[in-house]
Amino acid sequence: MGRYLKVLALFWSTAIAAELEYRLNFLLASLSSLGGLAGSLFGLFLFYRTGYRFQGWSWPEAQLVLGIFTLLQGASATLFVPNLNKIVEQVQQGTLDFVLLKPVSSQFWLSTRSLSPWGIPDFLFGLVLIGYAGQQLGLSPLDYLQGILPLACSLVILYSLWFMMGSLSIWFVKIYNVTEVLRGLVEAGRYPISAYPAGFRIFFTFVVPVAFLTTFPAEAALDRRPLFWLSGAAFLAIALLWLSNRFWRFALRFYTSASS
Repeated sequence: MGRYLKVLALFWSTAIAAELEYRLNFLLASLSSLGGLAGSLFGLFLFYRTGYRFQGWSWPEAQLVLGIFTLLQGASATLFVPNLNKIVEQVQQGTLDFVLLKPVSSQFWLSTRSLSPWGIPDFLFGLVLIGYAGQQLGLSPLDYLQGILPLACSLVILYSLWFMMGSLSIWFVKIYNVTEVLRGLVEAGRYPISAYPAGFRIFFTFVVPVAFLTTFPAEAALDRRPLFWLSGAAFLAIALLWLSNRFWRFALRFYTSASS
């Protein structure tokens, strides 16, 4: 474990040093994130301005869900996009060969090699929105703590699904659009799951678990979810993480290196 932590520190320090050569990009990313959040808030406001509300969700509670979505989006842009989207390139260009020869887990290398600070504005804006919504709702520090475990599970769930989508490139080289489809489905998480018709709620809970990404952490902070659902989120996260590793190992059996 200590060796992997040293490797991770080396990866991220190198990646940050490289990215900071283009510091103006951080300002542009911040403006883009602010514009995206403003657009999302405006879209949410259009629902609530006439007195309409999503079933069981007040205006501040819906803002809490949007804040969690924005935070998750920032974490994805920082950790997942610069790494998992490149799995397809590694397979296409044959550079996956060099990854497999390294004395560390190939899944670890592919998942952590790079780091993009341009997702940090989304992460910070998400925290601000969560804090603002929580203040309106009178949430205590303990309430926030209740939402941390489900939020951590949501990150693991999203990572696992994304990594498995990227692993499909072993068989289907032009699989990039599939990861974009996944990102598009995750966009549904910007609203509470009750905003969707019954059929979509089932789909976004049991097929593509979008509800576990944003709605469940918000409900945990609001003390709405029973322990059964929180245990289910933890079990799903652990199961998908294990499955992503097994699926990657299975996929590598069919990988034909560039040198063969």
